[in-house]
Amino acid sequence: MKLHELRDNPGAAKPAKRIGRGPGSGKGKTGGRGMKGQKSRSGVALNGYEGGQMPLYQRLPKRGFNKPNRKRYAAVNLGLIQKFIDAGKIDPEQAITEDVLVGCGLVRRRRDGIRVLAKGDFSARASIEVTGASRSAVEVVEKAGGSLTVTKAAVAE
Repeated sequence: MKLHELRDNPGAAKPAKRIGRGPGSGKGKTGGRGMKGQKSRSGVALNGYEGGQMPLYQRLPKRGFNKPNRKRYAAVNLGLIQKFIDAGKIDPEQAITEDVLVGCGLVRRRRDGIRVLAKGDFSARASIEVTGASRSAVEVVEKAGGSLTVTKAAVAE
């Protein structure tokens, strides 16, 4: 069998019904929109409209607050750092800074800093300097014989 020999099963594909093409088509005159009214006119979008009743999205309570100037950190797991060290993309002998993590492709962009999390196995003796880290990540790195220092890097506001 070749690609040009492939066919749908008989009756699987129906041609689209052409509307507004005369009375003989079965969808002539009003084109299946019925008589008069808002939905018979063109340019009408009634998404979320409930016929004068208060729409659902307005009835539901609004909760919480989104801080407009909150800090957003790029999260990195220790398991990923170890993977990059094993692959030879990061040198554990030198200090692993945020610039190193961005340079090797582990993090796409720094945002307001990089935060290290403890997910995954970490066994390298490495010195890591980042903007943030979880307590468990600090413990894992120190247990492996390295150090994880959290710096208050001057990030452009």
